[in-house]
Parts: sequence; structure tokens; C-alpha cells
Amino acid sequence: MEAVVAILGLLFVLFVVAGVFAAVKAVQAAKRGVDRTVAQARRTVEDTGLRARQLAQPGVVGELAQLRLSLRTSMRATQDVLRSGSPDDASLGEAAGLFQRLSAHGHELDDDLKRLEREPDRATITACLPDLRARTERITHSAESLRWAVRDRARKFADDDLASLSDQIDVESGALRHWTRAEDTATADLPREPVRGRRGTAGQPQGAEGGPAASGSARAGAAGDDWGPASEDPPALTTRDPRTQPSYPWQKAPRTEGTTS
Repeated sequence: MEAVVAILGLLFVLFVVAGVFAAVKAVQAAKRGVDRTVAQARRTVEDTGLRARQLAQPGVVGELAQLRLSLRTSMRATQDVLRSGSPDDASLGEAAGLFQRLSAHGHELDDDLKRLEREPDRATITACLPDLRARTERITHSAESLRWAVRDRARKFADDDLASLSDQIDVESGALRHWTRAEDTATADLPREPVRGRRGTAGQPQGAEGGPAASGSARAGAAGDDWGPASEDPPALTTRDPRTQPSYPWQKAPRTEGTTS
């Protein structure tokens, strides 16, 4: 009895631990989902504000907004391409490491641009713009180069896989059509029966070599002899016995001689 109670208690503890573990995992997943939603909403709000500032405030303030928007758009696109790549590709792992280092420079530049947006002295902003513009171009160029390299690599792998798939389909198609060649070979191996009773152009029977029959050849050789032996008389036409003919349900019964109308 004590063993049963101990087993039941152990099962209860295991169920409780499993429930707590599942609840913690669910809470963590929900928290990650909320964090992603909040971060995406914040990025959307910031991008919308930058576009509005770029259009509404021309000059150095609008150029700062344009630089920030260009930097953020390029870095985000490269990050999405790297995330969508295959995790088993070692080259993409190295590319992700390089992008992390590039992202550190991008975040630093974005912070500098953000601080200059709050700078009241327009002359200071104007003096810093050439260096900020050059840094932005270098970072975005590196991000674009990495992004297009990853895309070209994925396209190359897709083309190679498609070529291999096409070759396999061609081989399988040939194997599926093998039955037509087998039937042709079997038909060619069948013995052919000699053609009998074939007639010539004039309706006369032919011999073994396709010419007229022997009787026709003899008659052609004695064409000038009026007194030659007469040919065989054709067989007389005989009538069939009505009693031996097959009958069908739709035919009338034959009338016998003893039947009176």
C-alpha cells in the first residue's frame, strides 16, 4: 500500500513539474511575441516619422532623416535575407558574423544622426554632414554587397537543384516509356504467317512469287491453240438446305411442301 501511495505521489509531482514547465514556456513565447510586436510597431512609427520629417523639413534636418532612413532600410533588408537563409550553410554563418560587426557600426552611426537631430546649431550639423554621409554610404554599400551575395548564392543553389531535378525527371520519363519499346520488340519477334489466297490485279489467284497461278500460265502459253484441252468447268451452284441454315428469332419459319396456304 505504501508503494502505491509513493508512486501516486511521484506521478503527481511529475504532473505538477510538467505543468509548471509548460506554463513557463508559454509565458516566454508570449513575451517574445509581444516584444516582437512592440519592436515592429516602434520601427514602423520611427520610419513614418523619418519619412514625414524628410518631406516636411527640407535642409539639414531633412537630410539627416534621409540618411537615417536609408541606413535603417538597408540594414533591415540584409538582416531579413540572412535570417531567411539556410542555417546549415556555413558560409551564411560567417556572413551573419560579419553582419553583426557591421550592425555595431550602423547602430553607432544611427545614434550620431539621432543626436544631431536634436542639435539646435544648424552650422554644426552642416559641418558634420559630409562625414556622416560618407559613413552612411560605406555601411549601406557593405550591407547591400552582403545582401546581394547571399541572394546570388541562394539563386545558384536553386538553379543547380532545378537542373538536377530536371535530369532525374528525364531519366524517369524514359523509364516510364520503356514499355513502348518492349511492345515493339515483342511484336517484331512474333512469327509472320504467309499470306494465302491473295489475288492479283485482275482478280486472279497468284502463285508463290506473286504472279498468276499455274493454270493461268498454261492458258497464256496455249492462247493460239483453238483445239487445246478445255479448261475445267466451274463448280455448279448448289442451294443450301433450309433445314440446315441457321435460324434467328426475327425470321419467319420456312414453309414446308405439305403445308397448305
